[in-house]
Amino acid sequence: SGQTIGYLRVALPLQQLRAEQQKLLNTVILSLTLILLIISISVINVARSATRPLEELTQSISKLSAGGFTSDWKPKLSTAEHSIEIDRLINAFNYLTEQIQNQLKALEQERNKLSNVLQEMNDGVLIIDQEGVIQLANPAVAKMLGLPDQDLLGKTISQVLPHTQFHESWQRTRDKKETQTSLIEIQPKKLYIQCMTAPLETIGKGAVLMLLQNLTRQRYLETVRRDFISNISHELRTPLASLKALTETLQEGALEDPPAAHKFLMQIENEVDSLSHMVSELLELSRIESGQVPLRLRPASPYEILQKTLDRLGIQAERSGLKVVIDCDPNIPPVLADPSRLEQVVGNLFHNAIKFTPAGGQIILSAKPQNGNVLFCVSDSGIGIPADELPRIFERFYKTDRARAGGGTGLGLAIAKHVVEAHGGTIWAESIESQGSKFFFIIPRA
Repeated sequence: SGQTIGYLRVALPLQQLRAEQQKLLNTVILSLTLILLIISISVINVARSATRPLEELTQSISKLSAGGFTSDWKPKLSTAEHSIEIDRLINAFNYLTEQIQNQLKALEQERNKLSNVLQEMNDGVLIIDQEGVIQLANPAVAKMLGLPDQDLLGKTISQVLPHTQFHESWQRTRDKKETQTSLIEIQPKKLYIQCMTAPLETIGKGAVLMLLQNLTRQRYLETVRRDFISNISHELRTPLASLKALTETLQEGALEDPPAAHKFLMQIENEVDSLSHMVSELLELSRIESGQVPLRLRPASPYEILQKTLDRLGIQAERSGLKVVIDCDPNIPPVLADPSRLEQVVGNLFHNAIKFTPAGGQIILSAKPQNGNVLFCVSDSGIGIPADELPRIFERFYKTDRARAGGGTGLGLAIAKHVVEAHGGTIWAESIESQGSKFFFIIPRA
């Protein structure tokens, strides 16, 4: 009925209440700490997941900047739902790096091609900077000039090319920015080098490109051509002048004297025969050089070749007071050759030996096996050949000073050389002036 009938008093000790309060507070603090820890870990994981592609992208950029394209250079795409922009950035980066890689591969291929071309060129190529220091040099430079096989980069042009004309050509091009061409003769090597220089400002200020061409062979061939024209003119002029003189003599009245006319006509016939022989040898040499003369190759006895040559020309040696010896085993292994052509070679060499060996001298025809080949030799005790003329004796129409007085067309040794080479062999000569000569040639065995 709302009336107070009494009072109930509940009481706890203050100390116990404070303990319970502290326990509750500790529980709340621990719970909050765990919640914060869980939230922090989650945030870190989410942040790490979101930033991992950026870290990989940064690492990839660092690798690319160091010049390395390895199998792990591409960053991976993110799997986070909110990383669309990052994925686009990674895709763009991957595409860009693939394009760069393709371009670098193409550049590497072109560089290798250029390097191979420079390595294989017969002409020397140099790039020289403003100070005269060589920045590029291909192997042909050292080979052409007979320099030690070493790296020329970093050396000066004066160290590598001591001839002053090289330095002058480089200097004029560097200073005047004009292309220069000069022919430089290097003694005592007897080299003829064409030096062409051009400004190369695209490489650097004052840079010069130098191209070296070895024209020694061309100069040699030009000398041979001039000598050939001079010699053939001489060989034709002498019989033609004789024919003209004999004809004029007949026209002036020698025809009325039958004995004299007969003598002159015989001389005319001899001169015509000489001209005909020279023309025939020229035509034969031309056919041999062009490969138009087929070789009838078969096993042939070197001994028989020497013996047949002696049978044919031995009478000439006897008339000249010469002793001829054959030094050859009759059972020597055969060679694979055209016997008639080898007889022609031995005959030409034998004929020269007869011509240039004084009476009382000796000629030796020999053949012996050597390393799967047969070495032929025609040696004499004649006047010999000067050392400076030995390299040219196999040229057509070339005659030594002593040989000019002996007559002949000057084609015999040239024909012998080409016949031997057509058989796959080689021919050379050794001589000591006033002591005799030795002509060797090698023919493969059958």
